[in-house]
Amino acid sequence: MVATQNLHVPEKLEKVECQPLHQLNIPYEKATFGMGCFWGCDSLFGATKGVLRTRVGYAGGTSDSPVYRNMGDHTEVIEIHYDPNQISFSDLLDLFWNNHEYGLTKRIKRQYMSLILCHNEEQRRISEQSRAEEQIKRAPELIITEIATAGTFYPAEDYHQKYRLQSHRQLAKAIGLTPELLQSSHVAARLNGYLIGVGGVEQFDKDADRLGLSAELSQYVRDYVRDNEGGGIFC
Repeated sequence: MVATQNLHVPEKLEKVECQPLHQLNIPYEKATFGMGCFWGCDSLFGATKGVLRTRVGYAGGTSDSPVYRNMGDHTEVIEIHYDPNQISFSDLLDLFWNNHEYGLTKRIKRQYMSLILCHNEEQRRISEQSRAEEQIKRAPELIITEIATAGTFYPAEDYHQKYRLQSHRQLAKAIGLTPELLQSSHVAARLNGYLIGVGGVEQFDKDADRLGLSAELSQYVRDYVRDNEGGGIFC
């Protein structure tokens, strides 16, 4: 169970001075996955080493301008920008296979289907090989994950982006979170995962100074990492 109420809220937390690391000028590659509700995987990948930023949205279909209440034939997906010198596409696939909330072996509906959208032929090759290997591991269950070419990505509405972080309103204010930064901020992606325990306390402590957090903000987040570590990433 993920905590939803603040454990420790310093007075006027949003006024604490800090220098949050929003932007990183590092060459990146993209990965796009559908693995059920996109809130959970946004937290999972956001706090994964080597991931630079994340955003959630709709893709994989043909209908124009999908929105949450009228998604057409699109699927909820996460777009991941990652540093290939720090984490490989195969590493991301390992997380993909092992962290579906639903949809991996039982079809719910297209909105929540298991989907890999490939940005190049190398990703397709790796994905197909990985799916075949995963199928052997999971037999007699049948993996129903689809692999397709990545097309247009339609960002989801602001309230879906960094969903866990946005529930911590004072923290979001403290790091200067804006609608634009919901989709592009490095520190927002990291905190969105750390707040539900992804990565653990040891990783967070190594990351906190680099992220430009003050001592007060670091302690606030650390409390959540400690209490939620190992508690799951589900919506």
